[in-house]
Amino acid sequence: MKEMFDLTGKRALVTGASHGLGMAMAIGLGKAGAELIINGRSMKRLEEAAKEYAKEGLKVHNYEFDVTDDKQVKDAVEQIEKEVGPIDILVNNAGIIKRIPMEEMETEDFREVVDVDLVAPFIVSKYVGRKMIERRAGKIININSMMSKLGRNTVSAYAAAKGGLKMLTRNMATEWAKYNIQTNGIGPGYFATSQTAPIRVDGHPFNDFIINRTPAARWGDPEDLAGTAVFLASKASDFINGQIIYVDGGILATIGKPANEK
Repeated sequence: MKEMFDLTGKRALVTGASHGLGMAMAIGLGKAGAELIINGRSMKRLEEAAKEYAKEGLKVHNYEFDVTDDKQVKDAVEQIEKEVGPIDILVNNAGIIKRIPMEEMETEDFREVVDVDLVAPFIVSKYVGRKMIERRAGKIININSMMSKLGRNTVSAYAAAKGGLKMLTRNMATEWAKYNIQTNGIGPGYFATSQTAPIRVDGHPFNDFIINRTPAARWGDPEDLAGTAVFLASKASDFINGQIIYVDGGILATIGKPANEK
């Protein structure tokens, strides 16, 4: 059974893996045996991230490129395959969010979010996917969101992009399953990261809301995503395709409860 989850000999490209959830998933893949290739738009930040990976006993290959730039992605994929080797696993994790009421949002801001969160996974998957098709093997994991299913105030662009990414994931599976490529997604719930630290304090309205709204009664730990990433990257998921696994502590399973209910 251990062999089902063993990624030894595999190479994984994780976009936006210099911090946060991307780093947590990449570390999980690395500890399962995968050789790691991480992407970002700042080499300085990637080099700092490499130090964090080293603390986990992992070596990474750093590649700086803009996931929204078609030529940069094409060139980077060619360079990676030449310098490191075939990309067996792709995790489309890079993403942004802009919390702006829809009526106040500039069209340029909306487009930027959609470009990073939806168009970029298409671009990167296209070039990596071509190589996977040639080899008749590959694993692609798109990082979705609970906003792939639910709306929320001020995140119209993010929700639109993540909803589109859910359907792109399914269509990728539809087109590429015949080439032995499995394309699935992970939909994280609310996680404890440096970005959420200011609102994860007792008494903060949003912290109280999340604790009350989540059946597990806690924020997710970034490491909670690692197992799902390893599963979707491994032989154990060879007959799973076009699915989104929501790692949310049970939020999407319930209507919730009144604030005063224990």
